[in-house]
Amino acid sequence: MTGYVEGFEGPYCRIEVDGNIQAVPREQVDPKVKAGDAVELKDGKWVTDPAATKRRTDEIKKLMDDVWES
Repeated sequence: MTGYVEGFEGPYCRIEVDGNIQAVPREQVDPKVKAGDAVELKDGKWVTDPAATKRRTDEIKKLMDDVWES
């Protein structure tokens, strides 16, 4: 399962999965995960997917560049 970290609130990490936000207890999230990361569920713990995070970051940057060029 893959998701995107929207941010953190108290003891929870907000992860978007298939368009729905899930409040996941922080103990189920790797401490290295940060807002904006693409994450995947491995052995019951959400961990960063570096390749997916880079692709998403590059895609967002391109969209922003396109907006500012218009």
